[in-house]
Amino acid sequence: MPKQDDLNLHKLKIEEFLKDPTNSNISPLEIAKAFKDIKKVDKELFIKHLKEIPNEYIGDIALELPDEYLKDLLREIPKSDLVEAVEELESDDATDLIQEIEDIDKQKANEILSSLNQQDQEEIKKLKSYKDDVAGAYMQTELFWANYEEIIEDSIKRLKQEKEKKELENIYQVYITGTFNRLLFAIALEDLITFDFSKTYKEILSQDKDRYKPIYARDTDDIKKVAQIFQEHDLPVLPIVNYHGELVGRITADDIHDVIEERATEQIYNLAGVDDEAEEEESLFQAGKSRATWLFINLLTAIAASIVIGFFQDSIQAYVALAVLMPIVASMGGNAGTQTLTVTVRQLALGDIELTNAKETIKKEVILSLANGFIFAFVLGIIAYVWFHQALLGVVIAISMVINLFFAGFFGAVIPLLLKKANIDPAVGSSVVLTTITDVVGFFSFLGLASWILL
Repeated sequence: MPKQDDLNLHKLKIEEFLKDPTNSNISPLEIAKAFKDIKKVDKELFIKHLKEIPNEYIGDIALELPDEYLKDLLREIPKSDLVEAVEELESDDATDLIQEIEDIDKQKANEILSSLNQQDQEEIKKLKSYKDDVAGAYMQTELFWANYEEIIEDSIKRLKQEKEKKELENIYQVYITGTFNRLLFAIALEDLITFDFSKTYKEILSQDKDRYKPIYARDTDDIKKVAQIFQEHDLPVLPIVNYHGELVGRITADDIHDVIEERATEQIYNLAGVDDEAEEEESLFQAGKSRATWLFINLLTAIAASIVIGFFQDSIQAYVALAVLMPIVASMGGNAGTQTLTVTVRQLALGDIELTNAKETIKKEVILSLANGFIFAFVLGIIAYVWFHQALLGVVIAISMVINLFFAGFFGAVIPLLLKKANIDPAVGSSVVLTTITDVVGFFSFLGLASWILL
């Protein structure tokens, strides 16, 4: 429950925004957060302010609201206002909003879509047709382009007209196209203003073609590849072409930032065995159900480790020191494996490693884990000897430590790589499988060696 001071601040933000939305510096994300907190304590005020939002801002705010709040918005805002709100958005955002509405109320989404003008409908349907993880699903179709034969002054007049109509926003480049709308060049606006406006683009660019050679991506490229292009070249925007090289859209840096943030959040949640979509929901039941599923899987893996311990219960009863020391071996193996797993999953997500160079990754992680294994085997061996005054006990735990850290490094790298090969998200389930392996190997090696050497 939000504090009263925070609640008052949120109310003031919304009231300030509603007084003069055009000149307000309050972002849609801030407004969405304010709405969420207000609804928790005063649903009537939430609905009142919701109805007061100008149509041109409804779409931006709706995109920042979780499904639970978006349901209220769809219920309280008339369809005609929602249609206008979608029309105010750029094509990529409009598509995202329609898809979010579809998830809640498919019939309403179809009604809104069918009420849009023909051009908007075609653009949204086209963007919806792409797979979720390719560039085409993230691009917007609004861009500034000019024909290779066009006079520069004419294209600039056209840009001015489109800006006045608010049909174009955040323009960084002009894209020069040739026959069949194929992308030829990309010119930054800061370079464009230095050109002789009375000439055609062809007259200017024929003298220096290489300078304006475009960096681009295809609409079917994986979005992770597109993110890499942005990072490598520090781009504000990237043109998107189809299979034939025709210019079909662009992706801006803010969209890529959202992609990176979403994927990072997903990776973190999945590594912890938590469903990212369930955690974003307001429903405690959904979040609890998701966590309980993973906890149940963890319970099964813990039982597997306990079964291994059960094989050696006579040894533990005969040698109490084993019960004291065995959690250390399993814990060290688990932590070492998690380190390797985290690094490997991150490198896979960033595209730094592929299945083709997997051997090098596995080799590196095994060497690192073995090096640490020998170091901590020596340390723990000394501790065990000093603690229990048994030299052989120190030898047993030292050998077990080396064995477990070897397997931790090996499987910490191999598991995500195998999942990737099977087209499964490497973050999902990796930690559960790895924990089982390090626990079982740790307990089995330590207790097995102890039964063989000490008893």
